[in-house]
Amino acid sequence: MSAQEQTLGFQTEVKQLLHLMINSLYSNREIFLRELISNGADACDKLRYRALEDDGLYEGDADLRVEIEFDSEAKTVTVRDNGVGMNREDVIANLGTIARSGTADFLKQLSGEQQKDAKLIGQFGVGFYSGFIVADEVVVRTRLAGTPAEQGVEWRSRGEGEFTVADIERAEHGTEIVLHLKEDALEFADEYRLKSLVRKYSDHIDVPVRMPTVQEGDEETDTTITWETVNEAQALWTRPKSEISEDEYKAFYKHVAHDFSDPLTWSHNRVEGKLEYTSLLYVPSRAPFDLYQREGARGLKLYVQRVFIIDDAEQFLPLYLRFVKGVIDSNDLSLNVSREILQQDPQVEKMKSALTRRALDMLGKLADDSEAYQNFWNQFGSVLKEGPAEDYSNREKIGGLLRFSTTHTDSATQDQSLADYVGRMQEGQKAIYYIIADSFNAARHSPHLEIFRKKGIEVVLLHDRVDEWLMTHLSEFDGHQLTDITRGDLDLGDIDSEEEKQAQQENAKAREGLVERFREALGDQVQEVRVTHRLTQSPACVVLPENEMGYQMRRLMEAAGQSVPEVKPILEINPDHALINRLDSSEGDSFNDLANVLLDQAIIAEGGSLDDPAAYVRRLNAMLSA
Repeated sequence: MSAQEQTLGFQTEVKQLLHLMINSLYSNREIFLRELISNGADACDKLRYRALEDDGLYEGDADLRVEIEFDSEAKTVTVRDNGVGMNREDVIANLGTIARSGTADFLKQLSGEQQKDAKLIGQFGVGFYSGFIVADEVVVRTRLAGTPAEQGVEWRSRGEGEFTVADIERAEHGTEIVLHLKEDALEFADEYRLKSLVRKYSDHIDVPVRMPTVQEGDEETDTTITWETVNEAQALWTRPKSEISEDEYKAFYKHVAHDFSDPLTWSHNRVEGKLEYTSLLYVPSRAPFDLYQREGARGLKLYVQRVFIIDDAEQFLPLYLRFVKGVIDSNDLSLNVSREILQQDPQVEKMKSALTRRALDMLGKLADDSEAYQNFWNQFGSVLKEGPAEDYSNREKIGGLLRFSTTHTDSATQDQSLADYVGRMQEGQKAIYYIIADSFNAARHSPHLEIFRKKGIEVVLLHDRVDEWLMTHLSEFDGHQLTDITRGDLDLGDIDSEEEKQAQQENAKAREGLVERFREALGDQVQEVRVTHRLTQSPACVVLPENEMGYQMRRLMEAAGQSVPEVKPILEINPDHALINRLDSSEGDSFNDLANVLLDQAIIAEGGSLDDPAAYVRRLNAMLSA
């Protein structure tokens, strides 16, 4: 086969995705036009940007546009643009492999139920491939702006296993997509239907979307074709907020984010003064597949004086807000700004600070709707927890947006704010108490909670993998210290009466001999042994030294291949427990075995791992069989 025409196979993942789309997305089939128009508008934006340095790329046609035609007899719909276009390598990369789209990750999430799987597609963006929802064959003709006419390329596929790429001669730069409609999709070869879809989905695009109007001639005049602009063709963010409907805001979000779902909320704002810019920020209703890939593409679409500059301008929002989508249009940045220059522009930091506050304020307003905010938290809560470490200046504001499980509801649902907790604090309580565990049940059943439940003191139950790391950066909220109840000495302050404090001292003094025997039996396995007032039902618990790394953080670091120093726990014993009283009357090996069993059980209860599990089992079996 000649080099001019080449037949290639789709990636395996692409075949599966195409099969799913073609067979599962019928209820959403009209979105194909929105996606193709959006791609055409993006191509026009990119050409406009490149032409800032070389206006010869326009090739005498600077009137950028997207055009739609249909032929009911030929059963085709054609969408074309005079944007930047593609060369042969671009065509193969972009139309044959779904470059950078994360298709393999998408396929891992498929459940096998077409109805559920169809809803997943919107998280990954169907883009160009949405054409196969309505077409049994798609033909693409394109040429990269600034290249000779003979370097045009034609791409053709039926969406099955292969596609064909051939060299053609093409006078126009840009891209033309011809959809050969399926028999059950002929409704789209209709002028009224196409115009209504353009106005529904693409009215906001800052590129004219045109359709031809044919006026039949008579014997004396020829047939004429005039082009009618169907959409508003004005950048939505430049219009006054009072003139923009909710549906228009939602449609624009779907264009920006390539998402099927409506956003949860948005914020449209114009800043005037020393800095002049307009921002339109959105919070999605569901997380994208690559949310936790911190190095993945993210950021806002950047325009300078309505000229498109960068698709994923990550410099305007911190990493923990990477889920926020939208547009920023500035009058204060240079038109020829590049990524390198952008990072050094002093105006960028000022804009970043202001946009961060606006995004956090937007989330704060969303929090007034508990159901909507719970939906947000379920999708993006773990990412927002990165905030206190990355953004010290907004730490208090981020803290107010965090949600947790607590003993107030004893529910695994993370729906309690720190402000809620502070509002329920007991008289004399100065600290916000929390516990970290590997799971919700491990947290709520920890022996450390016994004294708090007895006194009715609320405790925050932390059970996400990032929670210990979070709490190393969120040390206080609303003037109250956040205190880990599993570390150091437990001081309940004014909550404990003077009589209770006196009784604790007397208990500790009465058990000094027993504590010393524990120290001798456990040796260097523990840092210290002492009497506790934390426990009301359990015989013992382990406490971490104040500044040592917890079990959760240790496991995270070990999983990352980092070595962590050994930590010796503090063993605290309950002087009023029957098992401790039995120990007090035991001697020799019996005492030593029981002391070791108590230590091992306390470590297990806190989510730690034993250095010698077999020895623990052996001692326990011996005691059970005695």
